[in-house]
Amino acid sequence: MAQKDKAGCFEARLCRPLNGGDEAGWAFVVLPKAASDTLPRRGRTTIDGTLNGHPFRATLEPDGQLSHWLRLSEPLLAEAGVAPGQTVRLEVAPVAEEPEPGVPADLAAALAASPEAEANWQQTTTLARLDWIHWISSAKQAKTRIKRVQDACAMLAEGKKRVCCFDTSGFYSKAFKAPQAAD
Repeated sequence: MAQKDKAGCFEARLCRPLNGGDEAGWAFVVLPKAASDTLPRRGRTTIDGTLNGHPFRATLEPDGQLSHWLRLSEPLLAEAGVAPGQTVRLEVAPVAEEPEPGVPADLAAALAASPEAEANWQQTTTLARLDWIHWISSAKQAKTRIKRVQDACAMLAEGKKRVCCFDTSGFYSKAFKAPQAAD
């Protein structure tokens, strides 16, 4: 699927997702292992990159194979003048400092209702907050997500700084994988 020439730079074919959801115009690429190995973690990681020379910032998702996959939006594809099925040149590099993640509304409301959890949340690192949010948002069912929000607040209120027993890469649990290509 992809060819590498130096770490962080590679050529790959843009894949159209089999199940694109509501947004039909996006594409994705699975990073070659050598490019992924240049990144600081196997879980969600924010990168600065270029797509055929057009700069962008994105958050890579774990693919469950100790690598990452990259979702490329329809506007970015249009700006770069590329479409699914084409081979493109990508360059990826980790950002100097991981940006603060947006807190989902359900988690924000639960934190606001628990002063102990909120206080501990504010004392955790950005990467820890990213992992808490990833754990919650990776729930496949609504009831699981609700339980994870409740459990997160309980653990945070007890003083826990990190999600317990959550494999952010998906390698051991097989919780994460890249989308299936349509073509």
